[in-house]
Amino acid sequence: MVTIEREGGDWAMDNHGRGDGPRPAGGAEAYLDARPPDPPPYEGVWRFTAPAVDASVPQARHAVRDLLRRQGVPASDDLVHGLLLIVSELVTNAVRHAAVLSPMLAVEVAVGAEWLRVSVEDNHPYRPTALETDHARTGGRGLLLVREIAREAGGVCDVEHTASGGKVIWAALPLKPVL
Repeated sequence: MVTIEREGGDWAMDNHGRGDGPRPAGGAEAYLDARPPDPPPYEGVWRFTAPAVDASVPQARHAVRDLLRRQGVPASDDLVHGLLLIVSELVTNAVRHAAVLSPMLAVEVAVGAEWLRVSVEDNHPYRPTALETDHARTGGRGLLLVREIAREAGGVCDVEHTASGGKVIWAALPLKPVL
């Protein structure tokens, strides 16, 4: 079972974030009118952990799908399907290749006004690379698939080391609102 938590807390700030400093000319009303608009309600960062076992693959995919629906993220069906395939590939890779050194994995979903980013983090130090197509192999193309899905959508993916010595593999896709 996975539990999703929102990072960063609420968007609301005491005193509208004005603090005790000087006010702009025109009074408080002009200041409040000049502040940037509130972010869309679907923006945020959510993170959950799961054991590095096979059952976590569909659980992570369903948790991300349900999160996007619950938050009302305006993503096309094609974008959501691509993102969910990326989640499946990245979690599968963590389960298959990192579980020995990393019995838990973390999935993070970040949604901005114009993009979606999903990442999977584990504590295994090996930094994988996308393999080129080898028709003799029956596996090993997960990151190649992730890279191609991201590229087709106009996005990017990468692998980064974490401060704890593990890695995070992420993909960011442009969010194209459904009209």
